[in-house]
Amino acid sequence: MRVLIGCEESGIVRNAFLANGHDAYSCDLLYRDNARHITRDITEVIDDHWDLIILHPPCTALAVSGNAHYGAGKHKHCERIAAIEWTERLYSLAIANCEFVALENPVGVLPRKATQYIQPWYFGHSESKKTGLWLHGLPCLSPTKIMDKPVRGYWDNQTPSGQNNLGPSPDRQRIRSQTYAGIAQAMADQWGGICE
Repeated sequence: MRVLIGCEESGIVRNAFLANGHDAYSCDLLYRDNARHITRDITEVIDDHWDLIILHPPCTALAVSGNAHYGAGKHKHCERIAAIEWTERLYSLAIANCEFVALENPVGVLPRKATQYIQPWYFGHSESKKTGLWLHGLPCLSPTKIMDKPVRGYWDNQTPSGQNNLGPSPDRQRIRSQTYAGIAQAMADQWGGICE
């Protein structure tokens, strides 16, 4: 099965599909020295023949966590509007070209309602990050290893040194946007078989 993972720099989802024997490629404008990474605009390759497309559009302007800067009346609101329009066009282009499509993004402001919300702790990670999946032709992801909430009362990424509290840095966006390996494996295991 040919799989396109759009807007993925890390290769985590791509590698999960590769490990399961699929012909998978990631695509992002940021260069990665990997034969399985396409360094191009996703809209330029989305109309090739793909059996499954999974999209991870940039969430900086789309996530509700950015409302202080991107909300109505704020100085970056026009960037949010542009991000919504671009993401909607990308999703529409994907479903026009492929029978099986997923779009992943944290809780945000996209006008269409997510098909389901998942958490890393559904898939064996002791972190919390509510994430929406917009699905076309695909079933909802089933949890694979539900974790109990830690006794101390908070998830690992909510500690003072956790992912939710990363300070400004050149790598902050890349680190925060990486897909958890358990979620990537669930996508490869559950969607890889359905699409074949």
